[in-house]
Amino acid sequence: MNEITEVPSPFCGIGTDDLTMQVDGLSVKVSENGCAVNTPAFEQEITDTSARVAGQEVSLEVAVAKAAELLGVSNQPVIGGCATDVNGMRGVMALADRSGAVVDNINFTAARRNFLALQDTGWMTTTLAEIKNRCDYFLVVGVDLEGFAPRFFERYLWNEESMFLDDTSQRQIVYLGKAPSGNAATSPKGVQAKVLECADVDLPEVTAVLRALVKGRKIVVDTVAGISTDELRTIAEQLKAAKYSVVTWAAGALNFDHAELTVQMLTEMVKDINTMDTRSSGFPLGGKEGDQTANQVCGWTSAYPARTRFSSGFPEYDPFLYDSKVMLENGEADALVWVQAFNSAAVPPITDLPTIVVARSGMAFAEEPDVFIPVGTPGIDHVGHAYRLDNVVAIRLKKLRDSGLPSTADVLNAIEQAL
Repeated sequence: MNEITEVPSPFCGIGTDDLTMQVDGLSVKVSENGCAVNTPAFEQEITDTSARVAGQEVSLEVAVAKAAELLGVSNQPVIGGCATDVNGMRGVMALADRSGAVVDNINFTAARRNFLALQDTGWMTTTLAEIKNRCDYFLVVGVDLEGFAPRFFERYLWNEESMFLDDTSQRQIVYLGKAPSGNAATSPKGVQAKVLECADVDLPEVTAVLRALVKGRKIVVDTVAGISTDELRTIAEQLKAAKYSVVTWAAGALNFDHAELTVQMLTEMVKDINTMDTRSSGFPLGGKEGDQTANQVCGWTSAYPARTRFSSGFPEYDPFLYDSKVMLENGEADALVWVQAFNSAAVPPITDLPTIVVARSGMAFAEEPDVFIPVGTPGIDHVGHAYRLDNVVAIRLKKLRDSGLPSTADVLNAIEQAL
């Protein structure tokens, strides 16, 4: 048995890099610094090691040839999931360019809420390092942060040392919307986070009133969605009084119509605060299922995020038209390639179309795909790079075991070369 320390995680999004693993053959166990997200992701057992065509085990070469055959007669394939590392996503882009496919990341419908706000009016956002070293007021909007990233508070808010704060335990934590699921937001001195709860669908109204209060506008009602206007006024004053406030949200948790307007309300409020002789930044949460990596690689390759079509011979971006789920439902695609190297539970949508699945070992299907090729997981079965949620750091992933499984990049590049 081997012990491997300082293991980075591609699963939690926040760049956790202090895990300790016990590796015995193909078995991987998290022995130190695990969490509800990372531990089960690392410890999942390998079950499938052979490729399958029509449910029958075949060699990798036969599976690659069959995948190329299916794509070769397709007029409009879609590549969904796109949950992989940097090299895997490069393979996705090369295959899309060769086959004329649409590229669509599994989390893009949620990320679209951020992109629409960013493209319309821009935003001011920060990084994990800045939060760790500067943030003195942290406002969490509409998301259970410790459910999203269980060790976020431990690593970035309740850290013992900070470059610009004398006592990190004095940071103020406020939840607006969802309440936290545990006690991670409670300070080392026992001070609990302030929680103002409301339903998700009420967040547009609540955030609009909060921004109005930040700007000094008069509000004539006493409550908004069950929250006292005075409580919101207190938050507004605290945001303006803080030296470095941070407002965080998760686009995936804002699951209501036109949620991009709520994102925009928050990001515009951050801009307002920065005109008031203090500093504030937004902090969008993400980084799971390879979503940041997919958008980064797609961005520097095509100049667009990962909902882009290549069948015209050049990249065309449309965050609505090229939704792979909608395209499949409307009969606008004639083949599906599903790429998912991280999460075996994230199965492809059920469709009658020819389906090629390049995914983590252990994926179970309601309907067997035409081609299934199990691949290694970046950060476990092979080295790689994955972007964490703040987009400024590509985490260098380690290889923990010799599984014999090919990487996503190897498989996709082989299919592309066989076309």
